[in-house]
Amino acid sequence: MNNTKQNNILVESEFAPLKKVVLAQSEFMFAESDNFMDSDFLTEESLDLYKDVYGKNFAEVFPKEQIEWEQERENLKNVLEKYNVEVVKPRLLTDYEKQIEKEAGCCNFFIRDPFFTIGNLVIEGSLRFTHRRNEILPARDILVKESNENNCLYLSIPKPDISDGKESEEGPFLEGGDILVLDKTVFVGTSGLASNKNGINWLRNLLSNFGYKVVEVPLHPKILHLDCAISFVRRGLMIVCEEAFLNGIPKELSDWEKINVTLEDSSDLAVNGLPINENVYITDSKFKFIGEQLEEKGIRVEYIDFKVSRSFGGSFRCSTQPLLRKNNL
Repeated sequence: MNNTKQNNILVESEFAPLKKVVLAQSEFMFAESDNFMDSDFLTEESLDLYKDVYGKNFAEVFPKEQIEWEQERENLKNVLEKYNVEVVKPRLLTDYEKQIEKEAGCCNFFIRDPFFTIGNLVIEGSLRFTHRRNEILPARDILVKESNENNCLYLSIPKPDISDGKESEEGPFLEGGDILVLDKTVFVGTSGLASNKNGINWLRNLLSNFGYKVVEVPLHPKILHLDCAISFVRRGLMIVCEEAFLNGIPKELSDWEKINVTLEDSSDLAVNGLPINENVYITDSKFKFIGEQLEEKGIRVEYIDFKVSRSFGGSFRCSTQPLLRKNNL
């Protein structure tokens, strides 16, 4: 590696102090038909809200909610910067990108999934939903710049197979929302809606070269990603929906203290909060029952209303992807 480079790409764990993060934009274009939407993970409220919007831009159909959505992300940015976290954002979609993806729809709204950081590895993922397959593109300039300036490896999983059509389940699929890092152990969720075994096998083969253990975590079929079912608040403490785990909580976490959440609240993104460090946690003001339990354990809680973001099936963790989470800087 080039010794003139910096060491500002590193993710040690979910709760190591957050120093630099990519924060999502707020863009969504609906598909021209419902053939392209796998919506098992969305709440009934969200499904009712987004009826009869085929082929339209969210900002045009819901201008008031668009403003609220952008303000939610701005409020998150303000809280992150309050704790001296450097925030960078992807560019917006171009007119050409919107046009070529019109049939399936397109988005630039949850940066957690298109790429992820494990140690000093920056990895572009492979998304199962066709309308999200190019969501990495607005963030690629960031990844290129950061990889050029820092000691890291920047690579990508192979593109998903389409020999049987775009809806092929072969993959490989691997999405950042399914990936939780705990030192040299990486947990990867599989619910049938996102990451699959082919994606996990690829990641396991890669990470075995760097001393990591990959643990597959089967999930309830209505849970989109692992980070909708479990959140590592600090070492030894997690927020978790036990009902979401088909084979139980992974044995590596069996002695951790739990703040329990129902499957219904999990589907509403109650678990998808964001630790800034082991002492500060961001959650939605709707879930004060979680925040109060965290405060009893000495955690400072930052509340942000994230209702519009949650209506799309993601919240604080989904809206961010760390580039630097490291102790003892």
